Amino acid sequence: MAHSEIMKRTLLRGTEALYSDGAYYDHIYRRRRDDVRFYVEMARRHGGPVLELGAGTGRVTLALARAGFDAIGVDSHPAMLERARAEADKLPTSARARVRFRKGDLRSVRVEGRYPLVIAPFNVFMHLYERRDVERALVTCRRHLARRGRLVFDVMVPDLRALTQSPARLYKGRPVTHPRDGKRYGYMESSHYDALSQIRSIHMFLDQLEDPSVQEMIPLAHRQFFPAELDALLHYNGFTVERRYGDFALGPPAGDAESQVIVARPRRMASGRF
Repeated sequence: MAHSEIMKRTLLRGTEALYSDGAYYDHIYRRRRDDVRFYVEMARRHGGPVLELGAGTGRVTLALARAGFDAIGVDSHPAMLERARAEADKLPTSARARVRFRKGDLRSVRVEGRYPLVIAPFNVFMHLYERRDVERALVTCRRHLARRGRLVFDVMVPDLRALTQSPARLYKGRPVTHPRDGKRYGYMESSHYDALSQIRSIHMFLDQLEDPSVQEMIPLAHRQFFPAELDALLHYNGFTVERRYGDFALGPPAGDAESQVIVARPRRMASGRF
């Protein structure tokens, strides 16, 4: 099998595996709330309706609906959408009427209307592995933004300590309880960074503590975006970075920050179009 085909399959698994179990996904990220509050605040600043690309299980989309905003959540993973729709059914009637979900790839999806706010929370863009993927996604964003709309998203700041971890070493984390069976699992992970593609591949290993023969491996692939590179990608695809934060509390950007939180607006192109 050609190297390019092996890489393609590896990236596909690294894009899909973590998102095949909505209950587990919600469980491991249940304490992640700062970003949800941030995106709700962005909706208060810029208005709705809101289009969310990479909505996952609806953490942000559902919070927007609870806060009184109409929201459309787009995701490409059936398990995520199933979980999101099930959670939406639990909302009060008024909030339930404000939210809907649909299946789609952020590189090509088209929905009706234009939006004052388009968002892509929680490292969604880090699954765009090639320049043309980023460009297609930004076309989607521009296509759906209102004239004075804003694109808001976050990606991680490349962490050189993590990127230089030995791929031969296993790094131990805290045990987790899997919602599938209620059992405790030991957690370890390995990491490999390819400097040419700027893709970090992580393998997460779960071993049931009660019965070590019960094991699971979850791969995850993330494209790393260095800050100046991200500026250039946005600039040459018709966006101006309006604000950049280092966290969801609106802290200043910093090299040791975990996230790059970007607020961008479309700028007029040479053709005069927005």
